[in-house]
Amino acid sequence: MPDSPRRPRPAGTFKIGTIAGSDVLVSSSWFLVAGLIAVIVAPRIEQSSPGIGSLKYVAGFAFAVILYLSVLLHEASHAVMARRLGFQVGSITLHFLGGMTSIEREARKPREEFLIAVVGPLTSIAVGVVALGLWFVTPEGLLLVAVEGLAGANLLVGLLNLVPGLPLDGGRVLKSAVWQVSGNVHRGTIVAGWAGRATAVAAMLWPVAQSRATGVEPTVLDFLLAFVVAAFLWSGATAAMSSARLRSRLPHLIARQLARRTLAVPGDLPIAEAVRRAQEAQAGSLITVTSSGVPVGIVSEAALEATPEERRPWVATSAVARSIDDDLRLPAGIAGEELVTAITSYPAAEYLLVEDDGSVFGVLTTADVDRAFQQGGH
Repeated sequence: MPDSPRRPRPAGTFKIGTIAGSDVLVSSSWFLVAGLIAVIVAPRIEQSSPGIGSLKYVAGFAFAVILYLSVLLHEASHAVMARRLGFQVGSITLHFLGGMTSIEREARKPREEFLIAVVGPLTSIAVGVVALGLWFVTPEGLLLVAVEGLAGANLLVGLLNLVPGLPLDGGRVLKSAVWQVSGNVHRGTIVAGWAGRATAVAAMLWPVAQSRATGVEPTVLDFLLAFVVAAFLWSGATAAMSSARLRSRLPHLIARQLARRTLAVPGDLPIAEAVRRAQEAQAGSLITVTSSGVPVGIVSEAALEATPEERRPWVATSAVARSIDDDLRLPAGIAGEELVTAITSYPAAEYLLVEDDGSVFGVLTTADVDRAFQQGGH
């Protein structure tokens, strides 16, 4: 199966390799959490190797690298399973909260959803069990610290990822189960999304519950980490639920029917003149083009409205236009599930609709799509 075209790497990430035909990216935020891990494990390293001095932080950072290699193994298992089932995998990204595997399409069957989801936690648990076995035969010292940390972290990651709430892998397992029973993928997502929100609330309250159970008062760092994790879970669950509602309400909608008539103008044309021409042509959107007529930007309606009237004669239209990359170009005939997938996988306010021959058909705005949802997709 041929690979899909490579998307531009997200800002703040860099490529470290390739697994299962997919780029492995590391977010710059990883260095922050790696430093935090180094500081947290430094006392344990010093305890195991007295006199190590400041090298304990170097050893701590090395442990963070080893830990994230196991996270990479977790994500790689998702990617390998997805490819075995015929899906394309865009990339694997390691970030401060763990990792993420970008699979190009939604699962077509509950079984596919289940297999792709469950293999990750099972891989982490397997790594944890192997490390736990090695712990019994590893001599005292730095290596023992690494083995026990690897065992504990992977067992924890594996078990927590099986919690049945989106965006965790366990949430996708729950989604597949509800989908299998009800025959409705959207219902499965909604149920798993609400479970994910409940999990987010539980994560937020965990420091308080922990202090009552253990008698140890939580620190500011405990509350901060709980907030970050809860925010991640809540936003992920909410995004999944929104996506499910969107898919269920947009089965037959065609982008061509929602497109706005578009006027092409030079990027250096003043905003005031561009707006005047658009009104004269009864166009509902603007794009900027090169001197040879190649589209290079979509004028942002929000940025345009935010520009004061008195400044518009002196500001170039390109100043309120977003560069058109491949993800902002959609086929004019795109419809239904394919349309939903395109606009949810790369959120934007406006998209350029193009014909098969490359000519511009018009501009599709998210606001118009939202309005169509409220009208029942008609």
